[in-house]
Amino acid sequence: MTERTHTAERLTLARLPSGVDLTTTVHTYRGAESGPTLYVQAAQHGREINGTEVLRRFHERLPLESLSGTVIAVPVANPLTFDRVSYTTPEPLDGVHPNMNRIWPGDADGTLHQRMAARLWEYVTAADAVVDLHTGSPDMLPHVVYREGDEYSRGLATAFGTDLLLAEGAGEDVPDEWHRRGFAGKLRVAAADEGIPAITPELAHNKRIIEDVVETGVTGLVDVCRHLDALPGAVPERDQRSARNHLGQVSAADAGLFRPTPGLAVGDEVAEGAPIGTVYDPTTYDALQEARTKRGGLLYALTREATVTAGDQLASVALTREA
Repeated sequence: MTERTHTAERLTLARLPSGVDLTTTVHTYRGAESGPTLYVQAAQHGREINGTEVLRRFHERLPLESLSGTVIAVPVANPLTFDRVSYTTPEPLDGVHPNMNRIWPGDADGTLHQRMAARLWEYVTAADAVVDLHTGSPDMLPHVVYREGDEYSRGLATAFGTDLLLAEGAGEDVPDEWHRRGFAGKLRVAAADEGIPAITPELAHNKRIIEDVVETGVTGLVDVCRHLDALPGAVPERDQRSARNHLGQVSAADAGLFRPTPGLAVGDEVAEGAPIGTVYDPTTYDALQEARTKRGGLLYALTREATVTAGDQLASVALTREA
């Protein structure tokens, strides 16, 4: 039996052009008994702060005396985007790889984001499971994404406990869009490639702490620990919906104001070709686009931000399937 401990280590991720170290904090919780190692991080995208709040409350509630094994938690994986409340890093700092969640496992001799990822990757590869906390748009069903066909990762996703589970293909069994958007460099995908079960909970909303979202995240992490036998207790049975692939997006074809179809709401089952809303010119009142789904399924995200530019995501549809 070893001593149960909590440590908070200041970690240098990279160095800025001025010579200032870019640092974050890594929390390590060690139980008295041996067991699995869980790696959890938040705020790769700095505006997605609910994950950071999840880890703060998880820190307060984690019963260290009951923990078997180790939990490694990084509440702010990307300090640069966190300080800017942004999704990507400013171009002058990393114009090649502005999105940190596209370059895992990183490169110790690469761009700024690659170096940051490579530093954290040392902790990832010491883990038996990975949870990468993210948050999405305000009007979105909370869900957990895992790799299609990876039953270990699916077990983590089921334990986390959101009502919706989304399986995502990888490698050759994916659309061109998956490759074009660099999804092979996501932390979850890179970890799975290393044989480490990994999930990405997408908890709705960003920039604001939302109480029920945070509570879902804390409960989810505790239940993941139970699933791994790192904490005592059974994971409760839940009624969950299962769907595949979150690339069924409806995008704005032009800039303007977007009005969603009245009565449409996330959680609705929609048919192929169903109207999502209208993009119109605010000055001439001309309808520029009657946005429609490209396939039927579960509508799990719908923008409520009226001002859109060409290419903005208006809605997301997942293919529902039997659990």
